[in-house]
Amino acid sequence: MIPFNRPCVVGGEEAYVMEAISNRKLSGNGPFGKRCTEWLEHHVGCERAFMTPSCTAALEMTAILTEAGAGDEVIMPSYTFVSTANAFALRGAAIRFVDIEENTLNIDPRQIEQAITDRTKAIVVVHYAGVACAMDEIMQIAEHYNLWVIEDAAQALTSTYKGKPLGSLGHLATFSFHETKNYTCGEGGALIVNHRPFIERAEMIQEKGTNRAQFARGMVDKYSWRDIGSSYVLSELNTAYLYKQLASIEHINEDRKQTWNVYHEALNHLDGVEVPHIPEEAEHNAHMYYVKCRDGDERAALMQHLKENGIMAVPHYVALHSSHAGGTYGMFAGEDRVTTRDSERLLRLPLYYGMTEEDVRHVVKHIQLFYQV
Repeated sequence: MIPFNRPCVVGGEEAYVMEAISNRKLSGNGPFGKRCTEWLEHHVGCERAFMTPSCTAALEMTAILTEAGAGDEVIMPSYTFVSTANAFALRGAAIRFVDIEENTLNIDPRQIEQAITDRTKAIVVVHYAGVACAMDEIMQIAEHYNLWVIEDAAQALTSTYKGKPLGSLGHLATFSFHETKNYTCGEGGALIVNHRPFIERAEMIQEKGTNRAQFARGMVDKYSWRDIGSSYVLSELNTAYLYKQLASIEHINEDRKQTWNVYHEALNHLDGVEVPHIPEEAEHNAHMYYVKCRDGDERAALMQHLKENGIMAVPHYVALHSSHAGGTYGMFAGEDRVTTRDSERLLRLPLYYGMTEEDVRHVVKHIQLFYQV
């Protein structure tokens, strides 16, 4: 069976983990945590980076920092993972789901503006499959209405928009290092702060609401409870594993793009299949390759055909507004023209570091055979 995903191992991660163990600093924000944050600050070009236990945790920190709460509304796509919405629902904010663009499956800026009310607090954009949203237009809307912009860049580290790294464009951003992502440490994430006034409070929120970071720098003689917060620090063992991958990021990118390009060259003109569209202003990171079938029945048949030939291909998000919790904590604003239709027909193909060209060609062959029947 060709799996859908295989967590990335470049070699040498064990040595870094053993170094962390020998340092006797395991709980986080240690030497490897610092290396990872410095790497992110340099390559993303942000004011500060914070390593978190997950992208979910980083999103929860953005909700606290923007003070989204009861009486507020937060606009986001319905086509996203539950964590995007959960982070703000946990604070009591109402979610306003809007439609996505057909070509990129990213949030549609035209729908954002139509969904804004006098209660709107923030816009959360999701760079789907590592492909940039229309950030210039979105930031102009946010500036006009005085709204915060959070980039859910869980899938998008090393992707760019008009030459600028994703994660550097909104007021806040988040990354994921879950095992399904291009660069991983099993579970992990990062909060990116581009709005300098958020930094001091982010330090406290990360450390359970205390000023422990100031204590560590010698700024105070003891630390105490100053704010709300939680345990939002990533273990040093995880950052040790991750740092090896960050140091190998160009190699990982090249490997994944080779697979992505084989898929694209073979499937781009296949009759009856829609494939990813990369806008001219976007540089993607080969996070995902998908096909859009004609409808859900065809997708189910293609999945079964691939499974019978040793290939695991999987759907993606179920539109959040169609779920029980989505109806409880939010509502869809505007017309659902693309979201539900495309969520029912999209199928993700195997793509991971180290995937052989022989396996990629095997997947391509059976997709071509399916559509020739």
